[in-house]
Order: sequence, then C-alpha cells, then structure tokens
Amino acid sequence: MTLRAIAKFTDTYPIARPLLNGGITVGSVWLCLLLLPLRLPGMELAGISPNWLLIWVVAWSVKRVVWQGAMAGLILGLLQDGMSSSHPTHALGLIVVGALTAKLQKQRYVQEDFISVALIVFLMAVVSETITALQFSVSGGRSLSDIWTYHQFIALSSAILSSLWAPVVYFPLNRWWETMGIAEQKQN
Repeated sequence: MTLRAIAKFTDTYPIARPLLNGGITVGSVWLCLLLLPLRLPGMELAGISPNWLLIWVVAWSVKRVVWQGAMAGLILGLLQDGMSSSHPTHALGLIVVGALTAKLQKQRYVQEDFISVALIVFLMAVVSETITALQFSVSGGRSLSDIWTYHQFIALSSAILSSLWAPVVYFPLNRWWETMGIAEQKQN
C-alpha cells in the first residue's frame, strides 16, 4: 500500500488518520528503543553505537516548534533513563537537542536534505554527549581529566555513527508526517 493510498484511505475515513499516525509515530519510537542496546556489525565504532533516540528527536523536531521538540526530548530521555541508568539523565540532553533543532529550523539556516540532516544530527550528538559529560563533572566521583578525555572519544564516535544512520530514521518518518500533514490540510 502506497502513501497516496493511505492518504486517500484516511480522507475517506478521517477517524483512521490520528490512529494510524499515532501508531506509526509510537511504533517508530519503540523500534528506536529496541535498536538502542543492539550492537550489530557495521553499527558500532569502538563499542559505541548510534544514538537512535537522538536521531528520532531530531527527525521530529525539524518541522516542529521549540516546545514540541523539547517535549519529545523529555519523553524519549525518560524512556532511555528507564532502560539504563538515570544518573546522569539522558532527558536533559535530549530536551536541549529537541529545542535547538526546532530553533535551527525556525531560523531557516538549514535545508531538509541528506547533508543538512546529517550535520544537524552530528552537532546535536556532540551537544548531547557534552551535557552528559557536564553532569558527570558536577556529580564528582571521577577525575575531570578522565571524564573529558573519554567525552571526546564518545562524542566523536556517537556523532559520526548517528549522522551516518540518520537518513534511515529521518527520511521515512519525514515522508510519513508530510503525507499525514497533506491529508490534514485537505480536510480543513
């Protein structure tokens, strides 16, 4: 079934649109949550894997307002904290990522092409990992030189892998949300 057929179906049965859209959105979050702990060949660099939830937050926030990006970051950050340790929290970094991504798009600094999305994800992965390193620094218990040396390695590895895998999440979701948006505009 093509996206046009789905849009036509949701035009015929308007109640199906929010249900289908919500199902796809929640399903994509769950898929990213399932991919998060996996270490498949070609998907890791020195033990670091792509930050799938960060990629999802960027994909969501690109065409949304700042508070929607921040809320997506909060929700996905809390889900990630539930899957792993909540100290330091992942929510803070993902909130900042969601808000900054929406703010960048509002300023029209970037296009919505492969390179722009990869660069946004690269930059946001560095920002997120820096926020995590700052939380480790504030909490103490480890030497600052160890934290910041390891931070450089993690931030660069995560940024490279996340930016390379970003189109796998971004483009299908973006296409879906555009199709649902067009279907919503037709009905109004």
